[in-house]
Amino acid sequence: MANLATTNREGKTKRSEVTELRTTGKIPAILYGYQVENTPVAVDENEFIKVIREVGRNGVIDLDVDGKPVKVMVTEYQFDSLKNQITHIDFVAINMKSEVTVDVAIEVVGEAAGVKEGGVLEHPIFEVSVTATPDNIPESLEVNVEDMEIGDTLYVSDLRSKGNFTIENEDEEAVVTVVPPQKEEPEEGEEGEEVEGEDSEEASEDSEEASEEENKDEE
Repeated sequence: MANLATTNREGKTKRSEVTELRTTGKIPAILYGYQVENTPVAVDENEFIKVIREVGRNGVIDLDVDGKPVKVMVTEYQFDSLKNQITHIDFVAINMKSEVTVDVAIEVVGEAAGVKEGGVLEHPIFEVSVTATPDNIPESLEVNVEDMEIGDTLYVSDLRSKGNFTIENEDEEAVVTVVPPQKEEPEEGEEGEEVEGEDSEEASEDSEEASEEENKDEE
């Protein structure tokens, strides 16, 4: 379990103070949840990124608040793509014995046999909703597709035996499927040329027949 230090900040922080925090590499955040009051804090951006890489998006973090460790998860963080910067984080304090429901990513592993034969792998959903105690939440769910042939489909029901958690999605929901390759339809221009060619041949044959009849009449 990773540790992350915090610094205190005022609840009603002025915009200028928030901007100053961010320019010094700090991210404003809020802590709430199990046995804690809503507490505004700040964390170091680089340290936060390291921790997320270590524990994953749904991992448990020991958040140091005034010298006291609080077990938390990240429920949401906001990212400014223009500035390439995390602008705010929501930490929720958790009870390690109580179940929580989170979204877990689906990770496709391998290349499907059907794809090697020309099929196309379709991935209708990229995550599923999982309920478990925090220490049983998987970082991701691996789906090995190497044995899948054209026409095969893996459903949510095929994922249910993977760990000590409950998947909330419906059993019949498709996770990955291998569909046949799409046939290329001839372009309109090509069809038109083909028809014109046939018409020209028919016209030529009619012309030859007419010429033969005229020659017979002259004879």
